[in-house]
Parts: sequence; structure tokens; C-alpha cells
Amino acid sequence: MTIRENISKLLKEAMINKDITLTNTLRLILAAVKDKDISARSKSNSEGINETEIISLLQNMIKQRNASIEMYIQGKRDDLVKIEESEIKIISKFLPEQLSENEINDIITNSIRSSGAKSIKDMGKVINLIKDEYNGKLDFGVVSKIIKAKLLNL
Repeated sequence: MTIRENISKLLKEAMINKDITLTNTLRLILAAVKDKDISARSKSNSEGINETEIISLLQNMIKQRNASIEMYIQGKRDDLVKIEESEIKIISKFLPEQLSENEINDIITNSIRSSGAKSIKDMGKVINLIKDEYNGKLDFGVVSKIIKAKLLNL
């Protein structure tokens, strides 16, 4: 079952069970996906966005909510923090299982070795190598920081 189908199925169940938080969050996800579909269709892609693009969209939604949480904490709005946290939990259910810190370090070390990277100038080569194989399983903001640190220490 695709992510899109899974979200639609869960939305129907949430509506039947009258789970307002789940229903609202799933509607937000589907609206974002449909928005991206419309953009993709205008670029001669009649099918809309694929699974990889949906995963990327979901990761961006989580990043947005984390940024909102930081602002709400500063503003002492614990009620809004709880809403954002519950949305993150729901959105995360549709993402592939994230890799551990040790696994990430091993992947980066192996990718640096296999790409032949010698300096910070080769960072893009390493990131592209990792993206090809692990897209959706890693937070590339964190990955790029680790790669940069490792390449600076070569």
C-alpha cells in the first residue's frame, strides 16, 4: 500500500472514529500532497508526485512543526506545543524508520571512503551518494553537518 493510500484509509477510519486531531492532521497531509500534485501536473507530470517526493514533503512538514514548537516554547504556549507534537507523531508514522546515530556515522564514513572524497570540496559528491541510497531514512541537515566535520578532519 502506498503512503497516499495509507493516509486516505486512515483518514476514513479517523472520521468514523471521530478522532479530530488525527482527522485534521491527515487532511493537512493530503492537502499538501494534492498541492504538490497540482504543481507537478503543470510540469507535464500527469500522475503527480511519487513516494520519494511524498516522504520529502512529510519531512518538511515535521521540520516546520519543530520550528513552530521552538517559537511556542519561547512564547510559553504549551497548549500549541502539544498540538504540534501530536501532529509530528502522526506524520512520522508515514516515514521510513530512521537510522540510528551509529548507523549514520558508519554510512557517512563508508560513503566518504567509496567516493574518494579528500576535502570539503567533495561534500556534494558524498551527499549525493548517500541520498541515492538512503533518501527518507536520514535527516540530511544532520548528515551534512557530520560530513562537513569529517571532511574537515581528513
